[in-house]
Amino acid sequence: MKLLSIIVPCYNSAEYMNKCIDSLLIGSESIEIIIVNDGSKDGTGAISDEYVLRYPNIIKVVHQKNGGHGEAINTGLLHATGDYFKVVDSDDWVDESAFISVLEVLKESLEEDVRIDMLLSNFTYEKTGVKNKTVMKYTDTIPEGRVLTWDEIGNFKLGKYILMHSVIYRTQLLRDCDLKLPKHTFYVDNLFVYLPLPHVEYIYYKNVDLYRYYIGRDDQSVNEKIMISRIDQQIKVNKLMMNQINISKISNKNKRRYMLKYLEIITVVSSILLIKSGTSNELQKKNELWRYIKETDSRIYYQMRIGLLGLMVNLPSYIGRKISLTMYRVSQSMFGFN
Repeated sequence: MKLLSIIVPCYNSAEYMNKCIDSLLIGSESIEIIIVNDGSKDGTGAISDEYVLRYPNIIKVVHQKNGGHGEAINTGLLHATGDYFKVVDSDDWVDESAFISVLEVLKESLEEDVRIDMLLSNFTYEKTGVKNKTVMKYTDTIPEGRVLTWDEIGNFKLGKYILMHSVIYRTQLLRDCDLKLPKHTFYVDNLFVYLPLPHVEYIYYKNVDLYRYYIGRDDQSVNEKIMISRIDQQIKVNKLMMNQINISKISNKNKRRYMLKYLEIITVVSSILLIKSGTSNELQKKNELWRYIKETDSRIYYQMRIGLLGLMVNLPSYIGRKISLTMYRVSQSMFGFN
């Protein structure tokens, strides 16, 4: 039994996967690294096999037909033997000293029989060409250094959300909630974080800058032009978040408030991308998305629609849409996201 299973989904990752995997090896035999070669056509498979030969007690590789990021995570969860579970994308990496400190927390939790459903840490936007890196911290929202419940968590500020980069889940929790991500779908990292939240009761925040989130490749899924070209997949994830979890039935008010805000920001991103595309067809899709939310849960719809962000993306006319985009660009500048 391992302490932590780290899933590294790989698709044509030969150029950069070594940096990712090498940064994880500091965890030694307390961890397992599961490389999921998701139908790569370059040297990814061969590199993965070489790592297994060099580190047979740490690294596993699963070669599969291409199923997309979500299916790679599904495969990783199927093969995971660790008490805890984390996803690290193959173009990202971790800070080694921060990683050691996180592993110590997880080890202590098991030794002292203290339940942690979700461990959070900081992540850094490693954006190409940007000298001063933006670090996503939760110090103004979550007490650090101890196990706590949602009752002790404050109100997340705009731009600060729990992303895949910041989260480690208890493996059994993911299995208990029957987490299964859709195949051949981008942006499922939002589902990976969001769908288990109703089952999360005990949280630990370690204030270290663990995850280095690389932004800079032209072919990345978070590239804005690519996101616009794949807007139907963004909408699909948006709708799955809406219809797979009934937020209104979440009993804890802090958890319910956070999940509503997270759904709201994803809906706003979908709306902004549809506005940026500028076509009548895409604007119609925006209206249809909001109508879908209203028909699925009118209470959630009205809570989002009358909020500042909901009002911002639904301003009428061409001038209103220009104002929406201006506000979005200001948010990009303030919070450093792509």
